[in-house]
Amino acid sequence: MLTRLPPLLRTLPLVLAILTALALPARAEGNRFSNSDIERLIVGKRIYLAAPLGGEFPLNYRRSGTVDGSGEAVGLGRFAKPNDTGRWWIRENRLCQQFSTWYKGAPMCFELYRTGERTLKWIRDNGQTGTARIGGEI
Repeated sequence: MLTRLPPLLRTLPLVLAILTALALPARAEGNRFSNSDIERLIVGKRIYLAAPLGGEFPLNYRRSGTVDGSGEAVGLGRFAKPNDTGRWWIRENRLCQQFSTWYKGAPMCFELYRTGERTLKWIRDNGQTGTARIGGEI
């Protein structure tokens, strides 16, 4: 039956499949961090979040299960407490954290995707996204 269709219509299913694939979010599962990736690449390191207006926002994921950060370099002190401490944990291949005062103390989790040797994309459980750089040991 397909052989009786004009050539353009015979290729239509392939074209639609390609266009659908291109429209999907850029979240290749092969690049998503697993629990062990998070343990190996994030825990015990300083992670630099790219700030929307330039600069980097450092967060320290300590092996003790605490996380702390300072937004002084990116001017966070104008809007909120510039430094805060909280805790982190890993759940279902997501990095989760809860600060004492930032984000009103609400817990949040992130999917992490490798974008380079020491860079990543994060997707927060509320849909917000951003990028970060993996720093050295703390």
